[in-house]
Amino acid sequence: MDSALSFVVTENLYVFLLIFVRFGAALMVMPGFGDFFTPKKVRLMLVLVLSFSLTGVFYQQFPSFPNNPITLALVLSYEFVIGILIGMMARILFSALDVAGMIIGIQVGLANAQIFNPGAQTQGSIVGTFLYLLGVALLFATNLHHVMLYAIYESYSMLPPMNAPDTASMSELVVKAISHTFFVGFKIAIPFIIIGLIVYAAMGIMGRLMPQVQIFILALPMQIYIGFLTLSFILSAAMIYWIRTVEEGMTFFLSFQ
Repeated sequence: MDSALSFVVTENLYVFLLIFVRFGAALMVMPGFGDFFTPKKVRLMLVLVLSFSLTGVFYQQFPSFPNNPITLALVLSYEFVIGILIGMMARILFSALDVAGMIIGIQVGLANAQIFNPGAQTQGSIVGTFLYLLGVALLFATNLHHVMLYAIYESYSMLPPMNAPDTASMSELVVKAISHTFFVGFKIAIPFIIIGLIVYAAMGIMGRLMPQVQIFILALPMQIYIGFLTLSFILSAAMIYWIRTVEEGMTFFLSFQ
């Protein structure tokens, strides 16, 4: 009786630990959950609750507790790497806002305006930082964080414990995510690129027609004003498009084999 109870407790603790490592590693990197403004205690409590809740769900699906400590260390390391991979996928999809913000900042004359970006935890474009914070707010407002948590849950069907993934497939997935991120960021910034070209052309024509006017003095305020006016018009559509791409990206990750 005691040996049977000890076996059940050991197996449950083992399953709990595996879930805790994967979820903890993923949430440590994921945007919103892993940012510095999210209290570590809140993140820890969330991981503990999720791990405790899912232990019974995965109890029959996970392999038995390994007798070899080296095997145990390898399994835990594997779970940590998989969690980091899932979190990085979400972080890469979020980087589209940084790419768009950098391009927009250049086009509206705010390339040198730098501010602390909580996502990258370094100096970044003021427009990119604004878009990132707006993206984090929309992440929770639109329940997109449920999609990210569900992606971790569903990852066990694609990447079960002690079943090493195909390195080539994972590398291909990361490359596709990065290229798609640049495409999305560039697509969001296209209106600003077009308007920037129009403004530069208009300033050039004005300089030809009125050589006595100091075009450079007038150009920067006008460029900033037109840029923010454009941002106010397209911001809603741009963020809706970005939210859809993030959701589609996480869905593609789950279906990728």
